[in-house]
Amino acid sequence: MLSVPGGGSDDIVEVALSQVGNVGGEPYWSWYGFPSRVSWCACFVSWCADQCGYIESGAMPKFSYCDAGIAWFKSQDQWQSRGYCPSPGDIIFFDWNNNGVADHVGIVESCDGYYVYTIEGNANDAVKQLCYSVNYSGIEGYGVPVY
Repeated sequence: MLSVPGGGSDDIVEVALSQVGNVGGEPYWSWYGFPSRVSWCACFVSWCADQCGYIESGAMPKFSYCDAGIAWFKSQDQWQSRGYCPSPGDIIFFDWNNNGVADHVGIVESCDGYYVYTIEGNANDAVKQLCYSVNYSGIEGYGVPVY
C-alpha cells in the first residue's frame, strides 16, 4: 500500500532501525559494488531503500555520493531546505562545514517540530540513531521521496 506523496514511509524506517548497531558497513558498501570499505552513509541509505523496493520503483535513486542524491531529489522537485519538519522516511543531508558540499546523509525516523530524529550509517563507523535541532546549521536539507 503506497502512502500519500510526501507522506513518508515507515517501511524504510523499520529497515534502517533493524540495522542499528552494525559496525563497519560491509553489508552496504559491498551490496553497492565497492570491493573494499568506502565512506558508506549513502550506501546505507540506498541499501535500505532497495530493501523496500524503492530504487526499483523509482521512488529513490541508488547513490553513493551525497551530492548525487541531492541533485536527484532537486531534479524531481522533491527537496526541502533546513527548517522543514520532515516525515519518517525523508532523507536528511548534512553539510557540516557549510562549504556547499554534502558530507553525510541519513534517514529521518521522526520529527517533533523541534528535533529531527535520524538513523544514519557510518556515524563513527556504525549505524546509529541520532538527533538534531530542526534548525541545526549542519543540515543542508531533505530529499522527500514520493513513496
